Amino acid sequence: MNAIADFIILNLQILWEILRSTLRFFLPASWIAKSVAGERVLITGAGGGLGFHIATQFARKGAELVLWDINDVANRKTADAVKEIGAKVSTFKCDVSKREDVYRVARKVKEEVGEIDILVNNAGIVSGKRLMDIPDESIIKTIEINSLAHVWMIKAFLPHMISTNHGHVVTIASIAGNFGLVRLSDYCMSKFAAQGFHESVCLEALAEGATDVKFTLVNPYHITTEMFKGVKIKYPFILPSLSPTSVGKRVVDAVVTNQEVLVLPWIMHVFVYLKTILPVEVLLKVANFFGVLQSMDEFVGHGKKN
Repeated sequence: MNAIADFIILNLQILWEILRSTLRFFLPASWIAKSVAGERVLITGAGGGLGFHIATQFARKGAELVLWDINDVANRKTADAVKEIGAKVSTFKCDVSKREDVYRVARKVKEEVGEIDILVNNAGIVSGKRLMDIPDESIIKTIEINSLAHVWMIKAFLPHMISTNHGHVVTIASIAGNFGLVRLSDYCMSKFAAQGFHESVCLEALAEGATDVKFTLVNPYHITTEMFKGVKIKYPFILPSLSPTSVGKRVVDAVVTNQEVLVLPWIMHVFVYLKTILPVEVLLKVANFFGVLQSMDEFVGHGKKN
């Protein structure tokens, strides 16, 4: 009888969560948003691209910004933009690919600023080359920044969130964390890892009773930052590139509404689902239709963080 009762309760919970998610999808974010005013938000890779826009969006909501980047000049530009909005901001230089540097700067942040309420793991790098043309050191660096840095950041800041049962962790992954792509083998590997790590840590926090520590996984399609300069989209009227401004806003909206997974654009949900049910040959035909095999042929990039 216990099994039957548990099964009935499970189905009621499933129906409730489907209803809640449906309502959240259609209701304006302002209706269901939590306040982040006064919350300390740490963003890695804040010196440009998506990091810049996430920072300014949080600033407009009254958050205090803690900006990390390896590029001091770029980081200060983001800080200046945040100050113009009226938010309090601190900047720190950190090479997130180095574990000890992450831990050292994390200690400095706690001493000089305080504990972090919202952590945005945004820093990223891409080589954009075929596997055999990527130096081994570059592959290691990609994993260190796109995956392992998340581990060190989480170990540095999540314990306080769990102990106070308050906080939010954002993982800027990629739709490339769901599909293998040409000339992105190391990047895809790192984003697959980041996504799996995010999901595991989310469950661990829940198992420890930290029900008010929230997690948001962000899987965007191609964003028009310098990081992916030169990427060619075959049918942009079907799958247009995303602007960093719009993605930054959507990321912050996802945080204030406690959205667990943000996939941009929404239609990419369909492709992720189809991958699980369609034959591989069909997927290859679809990939060829959208020019996936040639999309990185004119890639330029800049090899720096987002």
